[in-house]
Amino acid sequence: MSAERDLSRLLAGMSPELDPGRYVFTTVPGPVPPGITPLVTVTEPEGLTLVLRQEDADRAALAYDYVAGWITLRVHSALDAVGLTAAVSRALAEAGLSCNVVAGYHHDRLFVEHERAEGALAVLRALSTRSAGSAD
Repeated sequence: MSAERDLSRLLAGMSPELDPGRYVFTTVPGPVPPGITPLVTVTEPEGLTLVLRQEDADRAALAYDYVAGWITLRVHSALDAVGLTAAVSRALAEAGLSCNVVAGYHHDRLFVEHERAEGALAVLRALSTRSAGSAD
């Protein structure tokens, strides 16, 4: 299956799914600690950022201050597609929701405040429905 680039089709077909887990962002000064399997790593001058399940961070006594829900956009978006992140971020921002986006090869992942994740999912589904209607 080839990756989608058309913004209308991306939005109409994004099929957002909420993972039932709780995820946190933390940072460590060196490599990933033993026994930890992060979902995402980002190397920064200040240290290595890890995104991992909250229970894994708790077990490893890693500090964090943001607990997120994880929403996957199931549409296979092309890495060079223009506008998907902006449209999703805009819709969530208009609803007063923060969003941290991570692009995988096949799908975009959104990390939103855990306590408001169901609301974020509803916003994304509404955006998808509106986009599907305007694409007709």
